Amino acid sequence: MNVTAIGRFYDRFAGVYDHLFDHVFREGRAEAIRALELAPGSRVLEVGVGTGLTLPLYPAGTEIVGIDISQPMLREARERADRENGGKRVGLVRMDAARLAFPDDTFDGVYAPYVVSVVPYPRRVVEEMARVCRPGGKVVIVNHFGSRNRLGAFLEKRLTPLTHFVGFRLDLPVEAILGIPGLELEENRRVNMLKLWRLLVFRKTTVEGAGVGETAVAGATRIA
Repeated sequence: MNVTAIGRFYDRFAGVYDHLFDHVFREGRAEAIRALELAPGSRVLEVGVGTGLTLPLYPAGTEIVGIDISQPMLREARERADRENGGKRVGLVRMDAARLAFPDDTFDGVYAPYVVSVVPYPRRVVEEMARVCRPGGKVVIVNHFGSRNRLGAFLEKRLTPLTHFVGFRLDLPVEAILGIPGLELEENRRVNMLKLWRLLVFRKTTVEGAGVGETAVAGATRIA
């Protein structure tokens, strides 16, 4: 997988994405927003905002920055934000999740819905999420991870070369994103239909060193 190919795939499916993935993943989105424990005035980053399906779920008074690699998806998100604002400030930016264009400790919470298995470097993405989250804030991930059942793992391994063509991998082990310095895992449980996805809730416990983000600002395209 590469960023360009992933972006092109989601560019093509932006118009029908909601019909395919709204209801199926809705429970996980709602659980993730609750896990973030956002207070009025909180600033949150959503990595892989897509068409903005989560935007209506954020509490009033929050400031949301949503990033995505697909410009058509962001246009859909902008329309939803304007239509279903609910007293929130929403900014949308085209950006590579592996090179976040924000300084360290910028956000009170960072959330990635169904993203880490569709990026080329999942651990790097989570490291960047940790970097831009303030100490004490939450990093929340909802995603499918590789099965620990022998039969399930075998089937996922065999199917993953096919799923690469539609922009994701089935066999990503959860261990690939665990053990990142400064992130303490507080919750790990199953969500959504058939409980095939996991909700991971981390707390940022330490101040990370400076990352690549501040040098990447020139490469970000603001939508609104």
